[in-house]
Amino acid sequence: MWLKKLQIAIIEKNTDAIEKLLDTAPEFDNMKDVESAMYLLREAAELVYTLKDETALVIKQLKKNIDFLKSTQPSTVNKLDIKL
Repeated sequence: MWLKKLQIAIIEKNTDAIEKLLDTAPEFDNMKDVESAMYLLREAAELVYTLKDETALVIKQLKKNIDFLKSTQPSTVNKLDIKL
C-alpha cells in the first residue's frame, strides 16, 4: 500500500504526499518491495530537485520582470510641495 501511494504521489508530483509518506516507516515483506521502494525514492528525489530548479528559474525570471517594470516607471520626486 505504501509503495502504491508513493507511486501515485510521484506521478501527481505531489510533494506534500511524498513528505507524509516519508514520515511513516514502511515495513516490507520481501526484497522485491525493498528494491521497488529504492527506485521510487530515487525518482522522488529527482522530482524534488527538478521542481526546485524550476522554482529557482521562475523566481529569477520574476526578479528580472520586476526590475524591468521598475526601470520603465517614471521616477517620482518625494518632496512635500506646499504653497501658501
